Amino acid sequence: MRNGKATIAAMAAALILAGCAKKPPKQLPPPAEETTAGPAGQAGGDAGGADAAAVPGSRADFLQSVGQAGDRIFFDTDQYDIDDRDRATLDQQAAWLRRYGNVRVTIEGHADERGTREYNLALGDRRANAAKNYLAAKGIDPSRMTVISWGKERPEALGSDESAWAQNRRAVTVLPD
Repeated sequence: MRNGKATIAAMAAALILAGCAKKPPKQLPPPAEETTAGPAGQAGGDAGGADAAAVPGSRADFLQSVGQAGDRIFFDTDQYDIDDRDRATLDQQAAWLRRYGNVRVTIEGHADERGTREYNLALGDRRANAAKNYLAAKGIDPSRMTVISWGKERPEALGSDESAWAQNRRAVTVLPD
């Protein structure tokens, strides 16, 4: 009889718990539209969408002006020198930054996975500072630019091949959201 009481108690508990289960809604709400907020809470559209009018001086406006990949420059292995392609990209960034003199940016330096953590942090710092120094030489006030190195901690591409490494050796100019 003791076994029977335990069985009845277990069944009662199961029924009580089943009664507490959430029931799905009869009608699901529509999916939310993806937008990013610009200054003063204005909708800025998606970052760089061609059909969305970006708020002047916003991150979306920056990406529309310099192109989707225009916020970054790339480096050769163990290098931090600015080549002709990098200069063209940074010249576009400098032109935009001159138009919006109140915008501050962070320049992030990155490295591929090879090498020690310390080495890659130092290399990322040299890469970010190379971009900052170039922009400063183009008339952008250095006090508007902050530099940070992520080393190999934030890869753009996962993988252990030259294609992934090439994407990870970069400096990225980031505007606040």
